[in-house]
Amino acid sequence: MDIVYIRNLEIETVIGIYDWERKIRQTITIDLDMASDIKKAASSDAIEDALDYKAVAKRLIAFVEASEFQLIETMAEKIAEIVLSEFRVPWLRLSLGKPGAVTGSRDVGVIIERGSK
Repeated sequence: MDIVYIRNLEIETVIGIYDWERKIRQTITIDLDMASDIKKAASSDAIEDALDYKAVAKRLIAFVEASEFQLIETMAEKIAEIVLSEFRVPWLRLSLGKPGAVTGSRDVGVIIERGSK
């Protein structure tokens, strides 16, 4: 299995359960590993044969910026659904972080795996 990945994608959004969080935009971070057979793209050297990580990133940026979830768990599931269905990725591992959410911690978040390897 080959992996196409995106690391430390930072996006501003409304996220959180507290009233004050619903009034501001906070940064979330995404690390995403996506299963993809890269042989055809490597052979053709054509983007049409590749999993276009720029297209994935642009789609996730648009989605997350427009969202207003309370929980990062919900956001993580919705992101996974988008990647699996729209980009025909058979498996992914997603780390979704909320930097600064816990005093004294650099980051907190969730890691999920969806699909089959």
